[in-house]
Amino acid sequence: MFCRVAGHAHPLSFYVEFALANYRAPVTQKPLSEAVAAFVAAKDHERDQDLLSKSHLERVKRDLKCLQRHFAGATVADLTGTRLMEYFEARGAAHKTFNNRRGIVSTFLKFAHQKDWIVDNPLAKIPQRRIRRRRGCAATFTASQASELMAHVEKHHPTAVPFFALCLFAGIRPCLRNGEILRLQPENVKLDAKLIRIDGDVSKVREPRNITIQPNLAAWLWAYPLAKFPIVPPNLQHIRAKVVQKYPLGHDVMRHSFVSNFVAKFRSIGEAALQAGNSESIIRKHYLDLKTTEEAEQFFGILPKHARASAAPKTAALHQSVAA
Repeated sequence: MFCRVAGHAHPLSFYVEFALANYRAPVTQKPLSEAVAAFVAAKDHERDQDLLSKSHLERVKRDLKCLQRHFAGATVADLTGTRLMEYFEARGAAHKTFNNRRGIVSTFLKFAHQKDWIVDNPLAKIPQRRIRRRRGCAATFTASQASELMAHVEKHHPTAVPFFALCLFAGIRPCLRNGEILRLQPENVKLDAKLIRIDGDVSKVREPRNITIQPNLAAWLWAYPLAKFPIVPPNLQHIRAKVVQKYPLGHDVMRHSFVSNFVAKFRSIGEAALQAGNSESIIRKHYLDLKTTEEAEQFFGILPKHARASAAPKTAALHQSVAA
């Protein structure tokens, strides 16, 4: 021990006194795998009580699996600040990834601290990374790209037309794992009333909202009625994979296109926030002035080209409505 402290600023007695004054052994040396299982069970219970969204729960489970793989065979007490910092920065993580990892681990460690599995939370001295927020960074389709996308889907994958039309022209969250589109029911798409009702159990943020059906979306839904064309066709995953080969269907790009064009056409941040299910600050920061009024008119003028004969009269009338 004397050899190990040789050359340091303090004698061995200093380190002994420091340990005696500050170290408190955890009540239980809890294996990380068991602690994670207990934490996930608590979060599952919160989900059952509707206190946690499904998407957030899945993110928690996914991140904690990564944590267990990184610290295989460790106990919760082994998660020191230094080792966690290495985990947060693994594979050259960006600041946002660093903060996301830290946030979920922080919640887990607070749970472990309450259970007396650790003496102190090692994240106390690891602050979040500061991120410079950039305005207007939402990825969108141009009006011509959106038109080409819908023409391609209509020609090659007609069974998926309602899915793409609702995501692109109503801004419904399109994720195929837990997006709003997966929970939307046909009876909530009210063509006669010109609105789509997003109930609390469908909404990502668990707050109900109404979306106005624009004339061009009505034309698509008349041409491809939900009674015969399900919102989510059985082979949607396969269809989307094929479409992605031709068009960059990045995360929420269809929804971003709707919101940005809605703001450009109607010049109302408040109404866009209500229909998109976002805050006004988010709309202003990410969607304002991304599109021109002319492009928005083109976007909301995209209409079906291969409508069924029985739907043609209604589609034609909606063509006139859009043109007017």
